[in-house]
Amino acid sequence: MAEKTMHAEERSAKLNEAREHMRAARTTLRETFADFFPPGFVEHRRAARREMLLAMRSLLDAAIERTSGK
Repeated sequence: MAEKTMHAEERSAKLNEAREHMRAARTTLRETFADFFPPGFVEHRRAARREMLLAMRSLLDAAIERTSGK
């Protein structure tokens, strides 16, 4: 029983280490992209993403209204 617990703890520690590594890699990648593109690009990309999400929301709202018979 103790052996299974130890293996579970080792797996958990390795998973946590992998997650920390992935977070650090993601942060580094974002910083690299921020340095690579002009400053205005990131702002415009965020605004475009928001607009796309709003468009998707309106499509979903329309579909929900059609489904509910309103």
